Amino acid sequence: MLKYLSKVRVEFNALDKRASSAMEFLAQCNSRKARSSNPNCEVVVKRRTDNGPPVVAVTFTNGREEVMDGTSLAAQEIRKRILEQAELMETEKMFRDAGYDWPVIIPMEEVEASRRETNPRTKIEIIPKGEVS
Repeated sequence: MLKYLSKVRVEFNALDKRASSAMEFLAQCNSRKARSSNPNCEVVVKRRTDNGPPVVAVTFTNGREEVMDGTSLAAQEIRKRILEQAELMETEKMFRDAGYDWPVIIPMEEVEASRRETNPRTKIEIIPKGEVS
């Protein structure tokens, strides 16, 4: 999960029962497996004494920032959001490496036709420009 992040900031009041998901997410970030995936990811903890909601703020390696409310999201939901953004980053990289501009614009007719004709488990293969037969 940290592989795609350059910085994680977790803010919470340890005495606030709403902080459980933020503290659980922090524990996940500090696990040996997570830390080894990106030792350069900066993990910052701000212990608060006010009654503000717990906050998890992440900065992705592409510079995008996302701030999440630790009160309304479970740690697994925070992790899921990060992994969804990471998947988009991987897709963008795949297209750029194949020589395509990003974002890729697909006509709606093709999207609809694709939904009707393909199995959702079909693997998508990206063919670099000029290699289409």
